[in-house]
Amino acid sequence: MNLYESLKKYKPSNEQEMCDKEVMLKFIENNDDYLERSNEVAHFSASIWTINKERTKTLMVYHNIYDSWSWVGGHADGVEDLCEVALRELQEETGVAHARLVSNDIFSIETLTVNGHIKRGKYVPCHLHMNVTYLAEADEGEELIMKEDENQGVRWFSFDEAISKPSEPWMVENIYKKLIEKCKTI
Repeated sequence: MNLYESLKKYKPSNEQEMCDKEVMLKFIENNDDYLERSNEVAHFSASIWTINKERTKTLMVYHNIYDSWSWVGGHADGVEDLCEVALRELQEETGVAHARLVSNDIFSIETLTVNGHIKRGKYVPCHLHMNVTYLAEADEGEELIMKEDENQGVRWFSFDEAISKPSEPWMVENIYKKLIEKCKTI
């Protein structure tokens, strides 16, 4: 199933997701380069909310650009299978190679603002990430490896810590709390 069809099939869990789903579908309909960073207004990205087997903790990275603890994710860069992108980012950013998806279905969607920043010595203007999130389960005992060009740390946090450690209030209130609540229903 392609991304457009997966999004159409997705059942939003709240008003934010209902609105973002419509925006994402229209964006795909009107932009051939929706998977490419060359679209400097917006493009698709994938995140992965990774939980332990007991479903009491989540794996987070300290992201250099956002200067905050955050979930793991990255740009689609032309790959329509965002599930594949999310799993690749998990391994690249944390070293976790043996995570398993709880489901191949989309777990959450969100349209995220990205402030202008410097990446690899070049200015990247403000833009939007049309983000699709997947849910994975991993073993807390697996060795964690930090990707130093993107992160300053990799760590498992209890769900309470996952909403107290990040320094981005909007992400905590609107995304991380939503993901934690959704985990309680699986």
